[in-house]
Amino acid sequence: MSAERAAQREREPQSQPQSQSQPQPDARGGGAGPAGQLGRQRLFSGTALAAFRLNGQFLSVAEGLARPAGLTAARWQVLGAVVDEPLSVSGIARAMGISRQSVQRIADLLVERGLAAYEPNPAHRRAKLLVPTAEGREAMGRIGPGHAAFADRLSEALGGEREFAEVLATLGRLSEALDRLETESPPNG
Repeated sequence: MSAERAAQREREPQSQPQSQSQPQPDARGGGAGPAGQLGRQRLFSGTALAAFRLNGQFLSVAEGLARPAGLTAARWQVLGAVVDEPLSVSGIARAMGISRQSVQRIADLLVERGLAAYEPNPAHRRAKLLVPTAEGREAMGRIGPGHAAFADRLSEALGGEREFAEVLATLGRLSEALDRLETESPPNG
């Protein structure tokens, strides 16, 4: 494990070990009274804990897939965001749901290593666009075979491509609902 990843893991909340069960919703949780409220709170907490665990699992898989290309999961994530079109650091942060400062640090490392470059942004004088270099595109290409093989294995583990698509659609609905609620009335806001 790289020193950078070890330091990141120390800063991140640890996911639950597999042997611990996730909180289960209260069977009485559908109503409007106190039991319904408690059930919805448990559903929310259980969903959040599952998402935290998934984040850790995806990062672990991504680290393994990115390693043969000489990348980390974070560098792959940022480089992957600009492989089809150049974006500003702020644009990458918004698309990925991570802080602008984190993206800036990773983008600067990619540029320093010759995997990406900054280009002028016609829409904003100060916010330069990040673009992959030929070396960056080659690195991304080296991830492709392992990525495809793991996607096949995960699809099979989920029961097939249709079930995989349903998981993606459900996660998309959850993300959209959270975006909508945060926009309408941020928690503690």
